[in-house]
Amino acid sequence: MKDETKLTHGGRSSGAHFGTVNTPVYRTSTILFPDYETLTTIKQPFVYGRRGTPTSRDLETLVADLEGGERTVLTPSGLSACTTAILSAVKAGDHILVTDGCYGPTRAFCDTILPRFGVEATYYDPLVGGEITRAFRENTVAVFLESPSSQSFEMQDVPTIAAACRARGIVTMMDNTWGTPLFFKPIAHGVDLSINAATKYLVGHADASVGTVTANAAQTEALTHLHGHFGTSIGGDDAYLTLRGLRTLSVRMRHQFESGLKVARFLRSRPEVARVLYPALEDDSGHAIFKRDYTGGAALFAFEIKPCDQEALRRLFDGLDLFGMGYSWGGYESLIVPSRMKRSVSVVPEGGPVLRVSIGLEDPDDLIADLAAGLDRLNG
Repeated sequence: MKDETKLTHGGRSSGAHFGTVNTPVYRTSTILFPDYETLTTIKQPFVYGRRGTPTSRDLETLVADLEGGERTVLTPSGLSACTTAILSAVKAGDHILVTDGCYGPTRAFCDTILPRFGVEATYYDPLVGGEITRAFRENTVAVFLESPSSQSFEMQDVPTIAAACRARGIVTMMDNTWGTPLFFKPIAHGVDLSINAATKYLVGHADASVGTVTANAAQTEALTHLHGHFGTSIGGDDAYLTLRGLRTLSVRMRHQFESGLKVARFLRSRPEVARVLYPALEDDSGHAIFKRDYTGGAALFAFEIKPCDQEALRRLFDGLDLFGMGYSWGGYESLIVPSRMKRSVSVVPEGGPVLRVSIGLEDPDDLIADLAAGLDRLNG
C-alpha cells in the first residue's frame, strides 16, 4: 500500500471494537485476567496499562508500518524518544558520536546525563559524510544523526554515514522529526533506529506530547528491553490524539510544505533578509541531498536578518497578527521564534539574527503579508 492508504487504514481494528472506525480511548492501569491459568502464564494480549493498551498498540502498529521497521515504542515526548534510543545502545565505558547540529535538549542530555552513566559523547560536523570514520574510536558504539540540523538546517549524507557505521558494527539512530516517515524513511536508508517527536507533525494539532522510536530487526530486542524497564509510556488520550493526527498527515504536510516554499521564496526576495536556511530551496547547499533522499519536507526553516538591534526585532515580533511566538512547530498554526545555535566542532557563519518559522495551514499569502508588515516595521 502507498503511505496515504496506510495512514487511512493502518492501525485500525474496527472488528475488535464493535465496528467503530477509530480505536477507542483505553484509559487504564489495571487489566484483569479471566482465570488463574491466564494470570500465571500471561497468555493474553494486554497485561498492564504501562505495557500497552489497544489504543497504544494500534498507534505502534501504524507507525512501524510507515517507518518500515520491526517494532515501535511510544514515549511521553520527542526528547524522551531521543534519550530512550540512545540508552538502548550504550553501557558504561562506551563512546557515542552526536551530530553537532542536534536538538538542544538532546545535546544537554549527552553533556550532563550520559557522563553519570560512564558514557562519553563527542560531536561531529553534520557535513562530514563518509569522513565520519575519522572520529570512530575503539569504544564507539553509536552515532546519533539529525537531518536537517536543528536551527541551521544542514543536510547530512545519511546513507553514507549509516553504511560506514554498519561496516564497523556501530548502531545508528536518527531524529527524523523534520522529514517524518512520510517524506524520509531512515531505516530504508540504512539507519537502525528512527526517532520522531510525534508532538510535531504526527499529532499535528498542538495538543499532545508524544515520541516514537522505531527499530529494525537487529535493534528491536535492545530497544524494547530498555523501554520496558524504564517504564516510559503514554496515556490513552495521547495515543488517540496521535492516531487522529496521523490520518491527515499527508494532506497537512503536503499543503504546509508548498506554503513553506512560497513563504521562503518571498523572504529570499526581501532586502532585509541575508539568507534563507531551507534545504527545499534550489539554491540551498543541502538541496542536492534533499532531492536525492526526500520526497518532501517540513514547513520549518530559518532566515537570517541583516544586522539590526533588539528594538528593531521587537517591532517585527510584537506587531505580528498570524505568527504565534512559541517554541514548537509542526502544528496547524504558524510560529516564529529567535533561533539559538550551539556548536562544538562545526562553524555557523556569524551574521545578523536568525529567526525560525513554522508554516501552518493558513493561506500563504496572508502569512506573507504578515511577515512583510513585520519587516517594514523592522525598518522603522
